[in-house]
Amino acid sequence: MSTKDSAPRTAFDLTEHPHKRYNPLTGEWLLVSPHRTKRPWQGQVEDAPPETRPRYDPDCYLCPGNTRASGEVNPQYAHTFVFTNDFAALLPDTPPGTYAPHPLLRAEAESGTCRVLCFSPRHDLTLAEMDTPAIARVIAAWQEQMREVGARPDIGYVQVFENKGAMMGASNPHPHGQLWATRTLPREVEKEDAAQHAYLEAHKSCLLCDYAALELERGERVVYANAHFAVVVPFWALWPFETLLVSRAHVGGLRDLDADAVRALADALRQITVRYDNLFRTSFPYSMGFHQTPTDGGVYPHWHLHAHFYPPLLRSATVRKFMVGYEMLATPQRDITAEQAAARLRGLSDVHYRQGQI
Repeated sequence: MSTKDSAPRTAFDLTEHPHKRYNPLTGEWLLVSPHRTKRPWQGQVEDAPPETRPRYDPDCYLCPGNTRASGEVNPQYAHTFVFTNDFAALLPDTPPGTYAPHPLLRAEAESGTCRVLCFSPRHDLTLAEMDTPAIARVIAAWQEQMREVGARPDIGYVQVFENKGAMMGASNPHPHGQLWATRTLPREVEKEDAAQHAYLEAHKSCLLCDYAALELERGERVVYANAHFAVVVPFWALWPFETLLVSRAHVGGLRDLDADAVRALADALRQITVRYDNLFRTSFPYSMGFHQTPTDGGVYPHWHLHAHFYPPLLRSATVRKFMVGYEMLATPQRDITAEQAAARLRGLSDVHYRQGQI
């Protein structure tokens, strides 16, 4: 036996050794390679986004009073503003139908609607730069849309989301989010629905109730918590500074939140978005969205309200994480551990670095 073969093995360490982590919400695994954080970066560097924008932009199609590409004129709104997307990916009058000339060639018609929700009349503010009452008004608008759109008989699910920053595909810097409502459940929602249902059947308890309690007890991945919500870097996080915002009470969706919970959610959203901006002292890009109870009239006791934040930045405001090669062809992978990411976010101030300039 060689000296190399006979050398004693060190104990497995999550902070040092490559390993796989399991995502119970999707049933999927990812590869974690913490030792790779030491490698130098010689890859693509992004242009830093501009730090200043005007309060009002006459060329912005989301600012109050401006004309959109459709020819519609925005009202002089004071808080939030909702309209049907002028270039919607879904249409309510799509006729039902299927295309299946062969088992390997299948398509089904999908109907629905897409709406845009402007968070503020100010062109220069993001959620991180809005105060808690202003964010609470955004949540109230989400709730109103959920009640209205979700009540339609042709809608089975309403996806609330925000793409922040040009790096995440946002075509307009004015602070806004979207609602896409579909007849059937989207793929990611289907996976989470199946996982939460299976967990309830097996354990007679809610997956995310148990997970939130576990994370709050352990503390190592908690970024922020108040009486109603917790923000954690999930154990199975894929993106470098991914977070999961989860209700501490068992509620199914935004429609189920009372006034106290709305204020607490606004506080949690402000806390995490401010910390994101403070991490690299930049307007931090991300895709964020809420997962909640389907609106198709079914019974879903297993569903638990939560939101995912997927930010792409890796090392600085100009270095991003790419999903390529092995990650596209085999298994998603990350370097910095969830615990390291949570510690960095948790240690940041909740006072925005641009405080006083806004």
